[in-house]
Amino acid sequence: MMRWRVFITLLGSTAAAWPLAARAQQAGKTYTIGRLTAGSFVNPLFEAFDNALRGMGWVEGKNIAFERRYAEDRLERLPELAADLV
Repeated sequence: MMRWRVFITLLGSTAAAWPLAARAQQAGKTYTIGRLTAGSFVNPLFEAFDNALRGMGWVEGKNIAFERRYAEDRLERLPELAADLV
């Protein structure tokens, strides 16, 4: 009976550590954010968004990448640009 308790305890301890190991393996992963707009590159909202990401530790080129598409006020280009992002 004692061996069974030790086995269960070790199994529970190992299972609890699995999520930590999974996070450690993904530490070098880079995430991609697609940005599609009908306007142009210059937009105060984009700057605020980028600053907020930096404040949370997301650094472009290190752990995050952006794919940007701008229609430059030519709305007919949006479907093509959206398809390109996908």
